Amino acid sequence: MALKIRLTRQGAKKRPFYRVVVAEASSPRDGRYIERLGTYNPMLPKDDENRVSLNGERIQYWIGNGAKATDRVAHLMATAGLGEKPVRNNPEKAKPKAKAQERLKEQEEARQTAKEAEAEAAAAPAEEAAPVEEAAAEEAPAEEADQKAEA
Repeated sequence: MALKIRLTRQGAKKRPFYRVVVAEASSPRDGRYIERLGTYNPMLPKDDENRVSLNGERIQYWIGNGAKATDRVAHLMATAGLGEKPVRNNPEKAKPKAKAQERLKEQEEARQTAKEAEAEAAAAPAEEAAPVEEAAAEEAPAEEADQKAEA
């Protein structure tokens, strides 16, 4: 029997109020629980002393009997001084998914081709500048000859 220290929702619509309870892990969120260990009222300001009230003695008893606190309850316990704040870091979850990785790969390839084209364009004008001027010089007399033939 796996035990969890977790929140059950109480209160009215749009006015949440939670009880901190110890329950079996398989029971529903708002279902049957073994013992009520405290309350959490998120509607109160953060500095209000009635926002979180926990029975530390009973929480320690249940943790000693193998109950595990959920992330939210562990955070509430840490702010109340009953435990350490859980360290959460999942680098696998932060990685981009498959489609995003493909998109990044395509963007990188596009950047590479743009850099290569830019490098070629920078090298090409120095070589092409002289032939373009020569071609323009050759075309000018041919045009003058055509104009004289027409006249």
